[in-house]
Amino acid sequence: MFTGGLRLTAVAVALTFLAVTATQACTTAPGGPAARTSTPAPNAPPSAIRPRAGPATNISGGCAGSSAEVEEAAAPPGYVYAEWIGCGGIGFARSADSGRHFGPAMTVPGSAGASWDPAITVAADGTVYAAFMHAGGGVSGRSMYPVVAVSRDHGAAFTQVHNDLPPALGNWGDRVFIAAGPRNQLFLTWDYGPSAAQVKTLCARGGSCSFTKGDFNAVIQASGNGGATWGPITHLQPGFPRGGGYGAPLVAGPDGRVDVLCVAHPADPVTGTVQPGYEYFTSSADGTHWPAAPRKLWPGQGTLSVAEWWIDGDISADAAGNLYITWDTQTAAGDTGWLTYSRDGGRSWSAPLRVTPDTGSAPDIVESAGGQPGIAYIAWQARAPALVTLRNRDVRHRSPARRVQHAAHVEVGS
Repeated sequence: MFTGGLRLTAVAVALTFLAVTATQACTTAPGGPAARTSTPAPNAPPSAIRPRAGPATNISGGCAGSSAEVEEAAAPPGYVYAEWIGCGGIGFARSADSGRHFGPAMTVPGSAGASWDPAITVAADGTVYAAFMHAGGGVSGRSMYPVVAVSRDHGAAFTQVHNDLPPALGNWGDRVFIAAGPRNQLFLTWDYGPSAAQVKTLCARGGSCSFTKGDFNAVIQASGNGGATWGPITHLQPGFPRGGGYGAPLVAGPDGRVDVLCVAHPADPVTGTVQPGYEYFTSSADGTHWPAAPRKLWPGQGTLSVAEWWIDGDISADAAGNLYITWDTQTAAGDTGWLTYSRDGGRSWSAPLRVTPDTGSAPDIVESAGGQPGIAYIAWQARAPALVTLRNRDVRHRSPARRVQHAAHVEVGS
C-alpha cells in the first residue's frame, strides 16, 4: 500500500509443512466455476521433504533507507529473485545458486519515486516480470497504476518497462499481483477505483492499512504480448464501482487457466462504507472470461474485520495442480489462520484446517507455497520470541513443533 511513509513492526515468522493425503475428503461448495482436472495428491513421506532453514542473508544492504514487503520467485535450475519496496523505489536482487548467495541490489527501472507493492513472476521460458504500483501524473492530474519491468536474461538487467495506465486520471490503485501463463501470456490483478477521492483508509500504528469506505474493486487484466499492452479492466465481483474487493493473489496454469483469491467487504451502494468481509474464490479457463460472482469461502469460520490487514490471504498450487488457500479471520477470541485445499481445480474444498497455534489479536497474515504433489508450505507472522518455527504436519494429525535459529529463507530437500 502507498501511504507516503512506512513504519515496520518486528515480527517472527512461522513455517508449517503440510502433507495433503489422498484420503482426506473435500466438501463440495455449490455454485462454483468449472473445475480444472488435477492429479490426486499422494501420501508423500514427510521426512523426505522436510524444509531446512538456512542462514539469514541481507540482500538489500547496498541500498540506502528502509526496505519492506519483499516478494520472491524461483526458476530452474537455481534462480531465486527477490523484489521489495526500497532502493529509492523498488529494489531487486537475484541468486543463481538457489538462494545461497545474492548479487548486488538494484533499483528496478521505472520505479524511482512513488512506487510500492511489488509482485514478481517467471515465465516458462525464464523471462522475469517485476511488477509494482506507481503514482504518476502532471498538471492535468494524478493516476495510480501497475508497472511491469521485463528481464530476458534471468534478472541481470531489465530492458523493457510497460505502464498499465488506467482509463482516466484521478483513479485509485493498489496491491498488484502478477502471474505468467503460456505463450507470452500475463495476468495481472490489482485494486482499482475510478476515484481516489472516494477511498478512505484506516492505518494501524507500526502496521499496514485497511479500507473504511470508497469505490474499490479487485480487477484483472490480461496481456498476450508479455505486458506490452493490456486488455480491458474486468472486475471480479459484482457491484462495480463499489464491489468491495481488493487483494487478489492469483495462479496461472500451463493450460492458461487462472485461479484468483480475493477479499471482499460488503459496501453500502450509496455511502461506500464497508462491513466485515470474507475471502472469495473465482476461476477462468482462459483468464479473460469470468463468472458473474466469485464463491464465498467458509463464512462459518468468521469474518475479516474492517481493520484487518489487506495483504492477508494467499493462493498457491503444487506441482500436480492442487490448490491451497490461506486466510485469517477475526473473532472475539482473536485472530486465527486457516487453510483449505482443492484437488479438483476449485470445484470443491476441504474443510478449513486451523494452521496457527497462537491466540491474540495481531494479524497472522498466513501465506502458502505449493511444493511436490500433495505438499504445501504455510507461513505466518508471529510476535516474539524472534524464532522461526518449522512444523512437519499431515492433515490427519498434528506433530510437535521444533524451533530453529532465525532464518531468511527455507530450502526444500538436500
